[in-house]
Amino acid sequence: MNKKSQAALEFLTTYAWAFLVIIIMIASLAYFGVLKPSKILPSRCTFGTELRCIDYAITYGTGSDGTFKLRLKNAVGEPITVTAFTVSTESPTAYSCPTTPATFTWSTDEARDLIWSGCNSAAVGFVKGDKAKVFVTIDYYLTKTSTTYSRQTSGEVFTAVT
Repeated sequence: MNKKSQAALEFLTTYAWAFLVIIIMIASLAYFGVLKPSKILPSRCTFGTELRCIDYAITYGTGSDGTFKLRLKNAVGEPITVTAFTVSTESPTAYSCPTTPATFTWSTDEARDLIWSGCNSAAVGFVKGDKAKVFVTIDYYLTKTSTTYSRQTSGEVFTAVT
């Protein structure tokens, strides 16, 4: 009976050492950035059905000289009036861009360039060359109605910081 117990213990110990070596290898690859998921994931820009994303860019800036650019197309099916924009990130530090696009009326199927400048890219942890995620919220209402019937759409941009 003792020989069976010893064989089972040696068997489990051998597998435990092999498992430990595999864990150390994966941890070292992750530490040195080989297994960084953000490098593998593709860049993307996703919004609701109301707006179609055409192009996007995040520019790195130290202090407050970063920019966030977004080109969207109105796919609502009728003209809208945009009243507010909000940008944010997953960082605990607020992503602030003092210069935001002005409110405007947006025609059907019209593409618009939206540019936020003076953004604090470095403060929120963006690194030049790495990928970053920015969340955008746009408040609007149909031009034929009034602000009483305001709507909101949200989207996210995930791309490399240039």
